[in-house]
Amino acid sequence: MSAETMAVTGSSGWTAPRQAWAMAKWDLRRIASWRNAWLPIMAFAPVLIILADATKDRQHRLEDETVVLGAILQIFYVRFSIYFACLGMFMRVVRGEIAERTLHLVLLAPLRREALVAGKFLAGALATILVFGAAVLSAFVLMYAHFPAGRAFLIQGPGLRHLALYLLITVLACLGYGAVLLLASLLFKNPMVPAVVVLLWEGINGALPAWLKHFSVTFYLKPLMPVDLPIMGVLRLFTVVAEPTPAWLAVSGLLVFTLAVVAYACWRTRRLEVSYSSD
Repeated sequence: MSAETMAVTGSSGWTAPRQAWAMAKWDLRRIASWRNAWLPIMAFAPVLIILADATKDRQHRLEDETVVLGAILQIFYVRFSIYFACLGMFMRVVRGEIAERTLHLVLLAPLRREALVAGKFLAGALATILVFGAAVLSAFVLMYAHFPAGRAFLIQGPGLRHLALYLLITVLACLGYGAVLLLASLLFKNPMVPAVVVLLWEGINGALPAWLKHFSVTFYLKPLMPVDLPIMGVLRLFTVVAEPTPAWLAVSGLLVFTLAVVAYACWRTRRLEVSYSSD
């Protein structure tokens, strides 16, 4: 066992939370490398587009900017960018380290397996939340701060409430998607298959029957959206309207779901066996 691994896991007498935090700090140092440069690039791409539009076009209507920002956050971030960021981050938790032949070093250390999984989830969640939280904050401020009506919306209107809701949605999306993809990396040797299934399921959520909508992360994020995007054209034919979930229940329900999935992943990792020849 290497000295680096011992430093990561700490003493065998440490409690599980301390071991999990030590694991999280080690993983965060690994995440903060050039190999993960794609994460801020994916997160801040809309910010650059908003910045270019703000410096080029001086004719802005508050209503139009609000709808455009809502579309960016609800479609690009929630349904695409955050999901794929969590896919790249949490799929490496187990299967990525097996592919790199490094997971056994940690498994041989005096570290509870539950602390290993919890620490890796915490590291991935913190990384995605911090990066996408900063990106959403930057996009929101840039969208409104460059014209008078937008500044009034931020300072005197409901702008700060909208910002708080979008940041909450970002956090919950990172937690929900991260938990599901973490579990997939533990249960499947090829987690890309369930990842595609989850992506398709989230994508067709609007067309699902009302009772099936509840088995989706986006269903619990929708009640928190401060802006309702218009449904136009043929999409109206495939949209099933369900009774909205109260905001407090959506938040608490998604948090309970995340904790339950991570707890099951921690329990499931007790049966994890590493075989590099078969994986």
